[in-house]
Amino acid sequence: MESYDSLHNQLLIAMPGMLDPNFSTTVTLICEHSPEGALGIIINRPTEMSLGGLFEQLDLRNVNAAVATLPVMNGGPVAPERGFVLHDASSEFESTVAVSPDIQLTMSRDILDSLAEGAGPDQSLIALGYAGWQAGQLEDEILQNTWLHVPASKEILFEVPFENRWEYAASSLGIDISRLSPHAGHA
Repeated sequence: MESYDSLHNQLLIAMPGMLDPNFSTTVTLICEHSPEGALGIIINRPTEMSLGGLFEQLDLRNVNAAVATLPVMNGGPVAPERGFVLHDASSEFESTVAVSPDIQLTMSRDILDSLAEGAGPDQSLIALGYAGWQAGQLEDEILQNTWLHVPASKEILFEVPFENRWEYAASSLGIDISRLSPHAGHA
């Protein structure tokens, strides 16, 4: 029986030669990965929308001003109308999946209600849409030198500024990604 190497709880770092504009210079947290495919959330692409704007669309009132200014991320090109919240493990919600012992993914409305009230998790990232791969697709892309990957960390996910996450994640491998050639080669 062949072993399966899951990329669950890894950060995918787009290589400089990434041609797909949906993923150029992105960092994506892989939340689920199995032989059937993978699901990830891009963590470094803020949209023009703030969390306050999202709350307004959802008709949430009495929104906590401290969270209203937080950006909503473009989580990926699939289902951009669906919301996803990556957060620390400080709170429990209806539809929560553990990505790791300290990073969780919630897709239920109750977390947005909690965030609006200022009672949500201590650390969170809100995204619309996700990145998805069919069976074998992500593995093929990695073999084609499209992605680097590193273990996920709360620091990169919640503390490093969005605009620095691509370089910072690559530097955790000892790589200055800005110096890599956009043309992959094989020896």
